[in-house]
Amino acid sequence: MKKSQSLWLFLSSFGIMFAVISWVQDSQLDNGILNGSNKGFAALITGTLLYHFLAKKV
Repeated sequence: MKKSQSLWLFLSSFGIMFAVISWVQDSQLDNGILNGSNKGFAALITGTLLYHFLAKKV
């Protein structure tokens, strides 16, 4: 897999998880845990997992 494709898939995974976490935050299902930089850190961790388990296999 090309480096540019890997980078694109990783950034897409981060963006997808950031959107999902934003939805969870807007739905108030997080009880205020994902405020501030916690949301970005959680998106980075879950996006990395998403990339590792799904996108890396392409």
